[in-house]
Amino acid sequence: MIMMMLNSTQVSYFTFGAYFDLGLFKYLLFIISMCFYVVTICTNVLLIVVICMNRSLHEPMYLFLCSLFVNELFGSTGLFPFLLVQILSDTHTVSFSSCYLQIFCLYTYANVQFYNLAVMSYDRYLAICYPLQYNTYMAFNKVIMLLVLTWVFPFLSNVIMISLSASLRLCGNIIDRLFCDNYSVVKLACSDTTVNNIYGLMYTFIVLFGLAILIFYTYMRILRVCLSGSKQTREKAVSTCTPHLASLLNFSFGCFFEIAQGRFDMNRAPILLRICLSLYF
Repeated sequence: MIMMMLNSTQVSYFTFGAYFDLGLFKYLLFIISMCFYVVTICTNVLLIVVICMNRSLHEPMYLFLCSLFVNELFGSTGLFPFLLVQILSDTHTVSFSSCYLQIFCLYTYANVQFYNLAVMSYDRYLAICYPLQYNTYMAFNKVIMLLVLTWVFPFLSNVIMISLSASLRLCGNIIDRLFCDNYSVVKLACSDTTVNNIYGLMYTFIVLFGLAILIFYTYMRILRVCLSGSKQTREKAVSTCTPHLASLLNFSFGCFFEIAQGRFDMNRAPILLRICLSLYF
């Protein structure tokens, strides 16, 4: 027990177990990943500039899209620099503080993304189901309030999550992933993780499932209006909702695969499949 306590206080870095020797192929992978990162940065910055510079786009829908683009920059910066360093590295280690920084960035990104998509579904619901009252319901001060909540609430919830995880005593330092995630770190703990598990379950079921129900409800109402409305109404609904639904489904599948990898034993799955699923998220 004394040795376990001693070892648990000496964890100052984590080792990623999902990497393997790629030889010279790692330089090609580095270039491909770098290109993805540069394209992500450039396209999202361009879209943000276009929305900010064009006054005709200063409407709720485009402001929510701008928030989405900013979050893409935040999430990509939380992942790609770490990933690029690990691709070229021979040791595949990360410091304790850097790992928790990456966890905070990625989890905040995922939460803000989900909140933002939920707010956008609510915006489309008001625009299609209550077009005459839309400007009243979506006044500028309400849009700003929704945007602030979209960022502040995930930020605070993840500060609490990181605080709970960082206080755990760890008896290992090997994370079988390409990047840091909270559940993989919690599984290394040799102290009681009941509070961490309760907090995670409560947040998932109360907040995330609540947002999922909101999105489902709004699109059921939109579908009902479309079926009973004119051809022009249906065309407008399809043109504005289809990209949002595609983004929502794409993001949901990515989160599902990522959660499944953390919660279930994936050791029997091919390593390349696990890597592809992580990178898909």
